[in-house]
Amino acid sequence: MTETKFYIAAMDCPTEEQIIRNGLRRESGIERLDFDLLNRVLTVSLAPTGDPESIRNSLNGLGMAAKPMDGNGGPGESPAAALRSRWIQMGVAALFAAGAEVMHWVGAAGHQHGEYAQTNPILLVFVAIALLLGGRDTFRKGWVALRTFTLNINFLMTLAIVGAMVTGEYPEAAMVAVLFGIAELIEAQSLDRARNAISALMETVPDTARVWHSHGGDDPGHWHEMLADKVSVGERVQVRPGERVPLDGRVVEGRSGVSQAAITGESLPVEKESGDELWAGSVNGRGVLVFEVGAARGDTRLDRISRAVQEAQAERAPTQRFVDRFALIYTPTVVVLALLVAIVPPILGYGGWMEWLYKALVLLVIACPCALVLSTPVAVVSGLTAAAKQGLLIKGGAYLEAGAKLKTIAFDKTGTLTRG
Repeated sequence: MTETKFYIAAMDCPTEEQIIRNGLRRESGIERLDFDLLNRVLTVSLAPTGDPESIRNSLNGLGMAAKPMDGNGGPGESPAAALRSRWIQMGVAALFAAGAEVMHWVGAAGHQHGEYAQTNPILLVFVAIALLLGGRDTFRKGWVALRTFTLNINFLMTLAIVGAMVTGEYPEAAMVAVLFGIAELIEAQSLDRARNAISALMETVPDTARVWHSHGGDDPGHWHEMLADKVSVGERVQVRPGERVPLDGRVVEGRSGVSQAAITGESLPVEKESGDELWAGSVNGRGVLVFEVGAARGDTRLDRISRAVQEAQAERAPTQRFVDRFALIYTPTVVVLALLVAIVPPILGYGGWMEWLYKALVLLVIACPCALVLSTPVAVVSGLTAAAKQGLLIKGGAYLEAGAKLKTIAFDKTGTLTRG
């Protein structure tokens, strides 16, 4: 079995995850799919018969532009720049949508329902621009959801927007598209902040280390700077007062107080001497320490914390599993109810088709489980990341939720959490 990693910029929530699962269902050779929504990385475990290029083409066909990742990391793209561009675009769309609403409120007096919106050319231009800028992603995702038989939030919102256009409620269609687009951006922003918190944690580790180098013989040896990535296990590294420890290891010379707040959360420095462990990212105090490297870059305690947080966000918390199961039943139910509201009353003679179609669309928008489905994974990721930033490692959403059951937490006078 081989693993192939893809960076997918458009993948940042469980909605896209479900679309990808459904879209790749017919691909042969796939044994497992692992989603890292925090870093927008899809890991595909393939049997010998699997074809990575075919999977990439399928992902591109779903609107999930996939870029293969090599062993050194991702394609080097920054989601933050794309997110800023989307915010600017959505802001312009919101201005045009609000302008269309204002024109409709001011000019619709004395007109039949929807008549003014259908006959004012400036209002129609405003609506078209708002839909083009603010609703384009929703329409694209809604179409993909329809193709992959995934009744998700994007499908419901696309249905509502198209229905509003059919009934002549153009300003409402534009405003719904923009508001939903803003909600999606807020979710993406929260994941971006979580990602930045992890990056900030890793940036506390210096890129270089002062390593002892000796050619042997008459050479007395000397300390020289080199990239921490190139330092091997067993080499000796010197840390001067005030410097951060670049790698994990065990002290062999010197004595000093070391702040481990970034790793353990302890507020007071810990005295280190020969035989004691040192962790990358901790800050040396007033003494000079020499330690023997015990873990190479990528395998330090801080690296493991970072990986654990990223892996933990992929594990479903109990509440999240419940919400996912609930949405599988709830979403089709809402669609069926909306269809019944649109069709049954007119057939029975209780009003016109357009009147009940409008009410069915209102039901779709109000009953859309957007906030319910999106809030849980975002809350879990934000909680795990905030805890890691404070030096607290929580191994998944299930353990994060278990914290709600704690009744008493005992601390001693140094602020250390008591075991047992």
